[in-house]
Amino acid sequence: MTEKKLAIIATKGTLDWAYPPFILASTAAALGYETEIFFTFYGLQLLKKELNLQVSPLGNPGMPMPMPVPVLLQALPGMQSMMTMMMKQKMKSKGVASLEELRELCQEAEVRMVACQMTVDLFEFSTSDFIDGIEYGGAATFFEFAGDSDICLYI
Repeated sequence: MTEKKLAIIATKGTLDWAYPPFILASTAAALGYETEIFFTFYGLQLLKKELNLQVSPLGNPGMPMPMPVPVLLQALPGMQSMMTMMMKQKMKSKGVASLEELRELCQEAEVRMVACQMTVDLFEFSTSDFIDGIEYGGAATFFEFAGDSDICLYI
């Protein structure tokens, strides 16, 4: 039996969108899948050494809040920081692993993490901005793997 493959494209750089690629990749690796995450555009934020991700309440009407907050109020200064703090507290109280822990788990499980070289160049990032152990490549690098994958997810 051949090993199954999971390919994930991570494009978002907010706290709430950072969890799915790492949770799915670490779970797939634990289940024996060969797994790759291709980080492009804002998804590159997830590979930075220092994670300072925020929740974006604007345009996220499904976000459960302790009290209803009208969309107009979500645009006020300080709301993003407040909602990020609330989300982090909720996760901590429920025993959810931190992003750093999930990312390390992926590295330990040999999940291949590829930073989009075009996006690195576009936003003028330096390789020193990112954690060790990642690879750099373009869309062709992703398609090489994804073309043979059993599951391909866009997050």
